[in-house]
Amino acid sequence: MDSINKIASPSTAEIFKQKDSSNISNSGEDFADTLKNALEDVNELQQKGDEAMADMATGQVKDLHQAALAIGKAEMSMKMMLEIRNKALNAYKELSRTQL
Repeated sequence: MDSINKIASPSTAEIFKQKDSSNISNSGEDFADTLKNALEDVNELQQKGDEAMADMATGQVKDLHQAALAIGKAEMSMKMMLEIRNKALNAYKELSRTQL
């Protein structure tokens, strides 16, 4: 029992040290690249889902479970992308209403 370490959350100072030591850049290009990569991932999942549906329609599906998973992933990724878009638009509208 002596070898079990105490579980504790990190202190605020430790969190700031981690942020300072990380190489996170605050440029807009990083955000744009991240957004572009996310959209490419969603597009790839959509293409896999479409292929799975086409295979199911033609009877060429090898594993029905994997096809259903591909379709489900595509659907969930699209829903999440739409929610992120909606949140970003709402934030933009809120900022545009803010008086300086």
